[in-house]
Amino acid sequence: MIQQVATVFGGAGFIGRHVVQRLAKAGYVVRIAGRDTERAAKLRTLGDVAQVVPIAASVTDEASVARAVAGATVVVNLVGILSEKKSGDFQRIQAEGAGRVARLAAAAGVRRLVHVSAIGADAGSESLYARSKGEGEAAVRAAFPAATILRPSVVFGADDQFFNRFGALAAMLPFMPVVEGQTRFQPVYVGDVADAVLAAITRDDAPGRVFELGGPRVMTMRDVLDFVLEHTHRRRRMVALPHALVALQARLGEFLPNPPLTRDQLLLLKRDNVVGADAAGLAALGIAPKAVEGVAPAYLARYRRGGLRKTGAGY
Repeated sequence: MIQQVATVFGGAGFIGRHVVQRLAKAGYVVRIAGRDTERAAKLRTLGDVAQVVPIAASVTDEASVARAVAGATVVVNLVGILSEKKSGDFQRIQAEGAGRVARLAAAAGVRRLVHVSAIGADAGSESLYARSKGEGEAAVRAAFPAATILRPSVVFGADDQFFNRFGALAAMLPFMPVVEGQTRFQPVYVGDVADAVLAAITRDDAPGRVFELGGPRVMTMRDVLDFVLEHTHRRRRMVALPHALVALQARLGEFLPNPPLTRDQLLLLKRDNVVGADAAGLAALGIAPKAVEGVAPAYLARYRRGGLRKTGAGY
């Protein structure tokens, strides 16, 4: 029997590793398409010999995308950035890149395309991140109308950049800084997002639809910080930072290689990040979401006094 091929753009990333694992288990030959083939090569153990294959590709490069999707039955695009290294990166990667993957996938005769976007994607947003996500969705829909679009809220798991970031702050600072404390999030487990990708590939009712992915609990930013302090066993006073100070820090942070906060992210923090009231969600894909309480405490334990400061699937 000839194995089907699935190409995963961004497959070596946080969500991608879980998606690759599920596709390999389902029997696909999985191409991990990305710029860091060395990082992708470490995921070969997720499948049988020669089943998981790293391939050099960038969503900004026409020829490499065409090579990556040639002969594929399924394409998954997970590529996204939280901040720009160069001006215009959001547009090049999340808008134009998304459209390029969809257009070339359609030209290659790909059967299923799953595009992972984000809650809050809006082509009319003043946030460059949200605007490029919205423009990317429109480009995907125009080129590949049967694509399934998944919009997760903030994604959590052992190697996340959400609870881990606040856990590190709790361990490092004598107080807990609060920015936009009433903004609401609906954290969704990374494994549930990966299951949603597989469901979008296999279900007959998924093509052409948009699903918003959130966990069972809506949390304000203050709820998140309370949760982190509780499970890191840290007693810290919460301090709401003045808007002017936060704006200055965001402006200055953009000069750093990995800014902790940018002006664009500050715009995003002013809006809730929760599943819309009328949106189809995980339940529509047959998935019962895992609660934050059942997963995050195990890896937040590393930030307790004497805890193990490392990441890994064992947490």
